[in-house]
Amino acid sequence: MIEPLLLNANPVALKVWAYVGFIGLVVIFLALDLGVFHREAREVTMKEASIWSAIWLACGIAFAGVVYKAYDSHWLGLGLDTPRYNTHELAGQSPEHPIIISGEVTGSEAANQYLVGYVVEKSLAMDNIFVIAIIFSFFAVPNKYQHRVLFWGIIGALLMRGSMIGLGAGIIMNYQWILIIFGVFLILTALKMALIKGNDDPSQNHAVRLCKRFLPTVDFYDGERFFTRRTIKPTYRVDPLTNQEVMEPPAPQTLSSHWSITPLFLALILVEITDLIFAVDSIPAIFAITPDPFIVFTSNIFAILGLRSLYFCLAAIIPRFRFLKPALILILAFVGVKLLLLSGPPYLDIIGLEPQKSIKIGTITSLLIVVGTLVGAVILSALLPNKKRT
Repeated sequence: MIEPLLLNANPVALKVWAYVGFIGLVVIFLALDLGVFHREAREVTMKEASIWSAIWLACGIAFAGVVYKAYDSHWLGLGLDTPRYNTHELAGQSPEHPIIISGEVTGSEAANQYLVGYVVEKSLAMDNIFVIAIIFSFFAVPNKYQHRVLFWGIIGALLMRGSMIGLGAGIIMNYQWILIIFGVFLILTALKMALIKGNDDPSQNHAVRLCKRFLPTVDFYDGERFFTRRTIKPTYRVDPLTNQEVMEPPAPQTLSSHWSITPLFLALILVEITDLIFAVDSIPAIFAITPDPFIVFTSNIFAILGLRSLYFCLAAIIPRFRFLKPALILILAFVGVKLLLLSGPPYLDIIGLEPQKSIKIGTITSLLIVVGTLVGAVILSALLPNKKRT
């Protein structure tokens, strides 16, 4: 009785529950992370970070199996009336043959798209980790407080990216020519990364300067608090029973009547801004793989869920992979070209040329190119290390 009812139901309405279920799963993961495994501020060891990185990686890859089964069996309407790139040879040549259509997506097709999106997002996160390391170094964030910043940074990233993906999916379904802008933007971003050196000084960030100018701030840490009423840097004593540092309570006369921002909150602001900047690059990159918002959302979220553990594993050694950044540039350029080949040919009449059919690079081919580029970068970095670091 249930199966016929589901098949007759509105697929769009059913898919809402797919998003609700996935978000509920993510909330459970985050609640276990902060409420059970990291209830108290402490330094994350390399061993612990490696184990959690492996767990998150396994969960991210295993979810491809869930995607396969869900789309193959059309759980909650997944795979039915789903946005997909038109594979017809006339795709894009007329309104009757648009680049993006709605139809049935098979389990294998959805799982492959998810894996490509996951790998692309995971690879682009490498550069993000390096920038976060610079932020933590600039603010001298104690190791035991870094997890708290990254945790709340992930919460903000989930909200921002969810909103951006929803907005992006709506735009490309109604204005398919926007894919051309996405492709050009990705290629320009790759060129910028290749030719222009970014500013590594977080103190020059406009958000930090505005906070210090218009909001009360202090230059010391008050434990893992983002806001404090202390006016004097806290002192610590060693607990003889636990042999751990314990913060002394503040003297009443040293407490201010208003709250001030600690450097920990300034670091969080920059982490959020950093993720927003990288999301502007990475989300169009995944839309080059598929216009299905569920695949884009789940692959993106699973990739950034493991970002905290990955940071503690890789922050210190990423600079040793000298060919990693060129690999990321090539990946961005590749997905940009892929998007232009898909979306550009039908609009060649704008520049006086005859419109052509879209050129679609297959999902498996994309996965092989992305993974091959990353593996090649790692091998070359090992064979040709940076002499300045050896």
